[in-house]
Amino acid sequence: MAKDNRLDAVRVPYHAPPHVPEDRIVDLSFALGFVANDLVDPYEPCGWLTGPDIPRLLFNAPPPGGGGGIAGRSVGSWIVTRYEDIDRVYTDNAFFSNAGAANFQAMIGETFASIPLGIDPPDHAQYRVFLMPFFGPARLNRMNDQIRILAREMIDAFADQGEVDIAWDFGRIYPVRIFMSLMGFPPAMFEQFLAWEWDILHGGTIEKTQAALRGVLEYLRGFMKEKQAIPDEHLVSSIVHGSTHGRPFTEDEKIGMVWFLWLGGLDTVAATISQMFRRMVLQTDIQRRIRESPELIPTAIEEFLRTQPILSSARHASRDFEWHGVSIRKGDTFQCLNPAGNFDPTRFADPRTFDPTRKPNRHFTFIAGVHLCLGAPLARRELRILLEEWFSRIPEFRVKPGADTTVFPGLLSIRNLPIEWDVR
Repeated sequence: MAKDNRLDAVRVPYHAPPHVPEDRIVDLSFALGFVANDLVDPYEPCGWLTGPDIPRLLFNAPPPGGGGGIAGRSVGSWIVTRYEDIDRVYTDNAFFSNAGAANFQAMIGETFASIPLGIDPPDHAQYRVFLMPFFGPARLNRMNDQIRILAREMIDAFADQGEVDIAWDFGRIYPVRIFMSLMGFPPAMFEQFLAWEWDILHGGTIEKTQAALRGVLEYLRGFMKEKQAIPDEHLVSSIVHGSTHGRPFTEDEKIGMVWFLWLGGLDTVAATISQMFRRMVLQTDIQRRIRESPELIPTAIEEFLRTQPILSSARHASRDFEWHGVSIRKGDTFQCLNPAGNFDPTRFADPRTFDPTRKPNRHFTFIAGVHLCLGAPLARRELRILLEEWFSRIPEFRVKPGADTTVFPGLLSIRNLPIEWDVR
């Protein structure tokens, strides 16, 4: 195997389980969305990981004492970078498990699962079947006018001002208001929800995370009791009064679904919107092409999604096996590096070029397999309507002089992105 200097640069003498070959132990923290950059394509630093001289499986080992280990020894995870291998991890349920995923609640002693994400087949199917109609075409078609009116109202509020912070004043708000309406949450909880969610995912200290978890779970349980007494047409109420296989959901199943939907509905689309507009102000030919050919909006959205994967999902091995010349042990964690897989040249022609006409475009931004993101159809609908209304109201736009355009290429993304345009 030929040597790759970039691989040598990330090799580290950190601890790893004894079955992991030393030449696979690396520090790929830069690729997991926690290091900001100011590149037009902020995921470009991951590109070399799909090179022909790079092993199919690497092992990301955080520094000793960096968390996740036992007795001061960090465990780490296998990193999967090729499209074909990521697809296997997401779809081969016999070898790769998602049980216990998004289990933040365990930090405060809760024992319920995050449903349906943290449940494996075959049990997973009953929850998926129950929830899917709420994100299906019939339900979304009924929401269409509501989403479009919201997009128009929000854009019209700043169109004549010639500027907006597209991340903070729009991207942070637009999808969350839609999500809260779907769930039936009161609008007055908007800022508190986002504060709790930020502290859970990005708070930086165990104390902040635990306080936020206690706050949101206390609120959700209280809200569910209200819906138990006074049902309505929204999703939380439907879960509270729902059933599977002819039996009512248990209390753990109810809070598991409401909690997970709450966690997943607050910032993924917001991050996507912020990165989408950042790309359009740094690469203005993209917005010009969409403006001239609005029929490209659906395929352009898929390309925005492909080129800005917000999450890199994890699984763990459910058995011992051999893969790509290395021994895998039951319980080993696998991190699917979507910022590499979405640009794999064996799957996507000229992968680093943004092509709004790209077809087919089967990316991993919404994951794959049975755990494909439930909210993907809603996210696509929100983004499509947003671009339709935006380009019918706002002329060519640009980044505001002096604005910071650095981005964390992942869920952290961009907190602020001031843009401007010439008012007609």
